[in-house]
Amino acid sequence: MASIEAKIQQNPPQKTQNIFLGTQIFMRTFTMTATLAATWVTVTNKQTAQIVGIEFDARYNYSPAFTFFAYANAVVSAFSLLSLFLVFLFHRKGSNPANYFILFLHDLLMLCLLLAGCSAATAIGYVGQYGNSHSGWAPICDHFGKFCKRGTNSVVLSYLSVIFLLMLTISSATKSRQILV
Repeated sequence: MASIEAKIQQNPPQKTQNIFLGTQIFMRTFTMTATLAATWVTVTNKQTAQIVGIEFDARYNYSPAFTFFAYANAVVSAFSLLSLFLVFLFHRKGSNPANYFILFLHDLLMLCLLLAGCSAATAIGYVGQYGNSHSGWAPICDHFGKFCKRGTNSVVLSYLSVIFLLMLTISSATKSRQILV
């Protein structure tokens, strides 16, 4: 009886494997497109405004936090495409838990990188929106509304990707836990 259960765990039904593959493809594709869109929105985000007769520019690359955010999204997008190819490759080779451990590590690293970028952009966005009276920083979003709105949209896309990467990390960890058994 124990050997039958072991065989079932080693070779799950084809329908279960196909559902898992479809879920992986959907979540990785969404993560890739959302981070690519967030990168594009951030990199093309700029606005010029006149304040007291002086012209000021707002661009993403004026802030190291927004620059890191854009690069983090670009890296996660590229590596999500790579992981999509890995999922197809691993699916063709069969359900080997060691392969899913590689995906677990990949997803965990991408989650950490993207979460760091989102956190940096959120902190700078908060200062831009509300200022910091203790430091004497005035809010700028009342003058650069379009810039702040596009920045908010890109951060929201990235946080959605963080949620999907978290689900991918849990999924890959669950699939790879059979290594220790």
